[in-house]
This record gives sequence, structure tokens and C-alpha cells, in this order.
Amino acid sequence: MTWFTVDTRYADDADRLAAARPAHRDYLRPMVESGRVLAAGPWADGTGGFVVLRAADRAELDELLAADPYTLQDVAESRVIREWNIVLGTPAALD
Repeated sequence: MTWFTVDTRYADDADRLAAARPAHRDYLRPMVESGRVLAAGPWADGTGGFVVLRAADRAELDELLAADPYTLQDVAESRVIREWNIVLGTPAALD
């Protein structure tokens, strides 16, 4: 399993974002509970959000993001995705 960071920039549509947010959080919640998502949340300025999650590989990550309500409801305008090698902290002990 590989850790990834996903930095999402939201579309400039507050109503669409507000409508999709509950489903997005419901989608992530089981992944948080299982330890697949380490942390997730919006940037303080409301322009986007950030999530740290584990996936088998980039293909699986892409599948997870494709099923995210933010993708399905056109909230995610763009994403910067990076593979992250966590060497210190609690997640490092999971590897």
C-alpha cells in the first residue's frame, strides 16, 4: 500500500460545493474508520481541500477519486496528486 496526498481545487460554485459536501464526507468516512484515510479537510480559505490516503497503487487511487461525489458532481476542478513516503509519525509505523 502506498500513501498519496491529494490537493483538490474546488470549482468556483459555492452552492454546488455545499450540495456535494455531505455525500463527499459520507464517502470518505468508512475510509477514515478503516485507516485508509489519514486526514482530510478543506483549506481555511475555502478554495479546496486536502486528503492523505492509502491505495494499492495509482490506478486504485484514480478509481477511488473517480467515485468521489466531488468528482461526480463536478466540484473538483483540479487535483495535484503526489506519492508520499512517510518516514516519521504514526503512519510510518503502519508500513
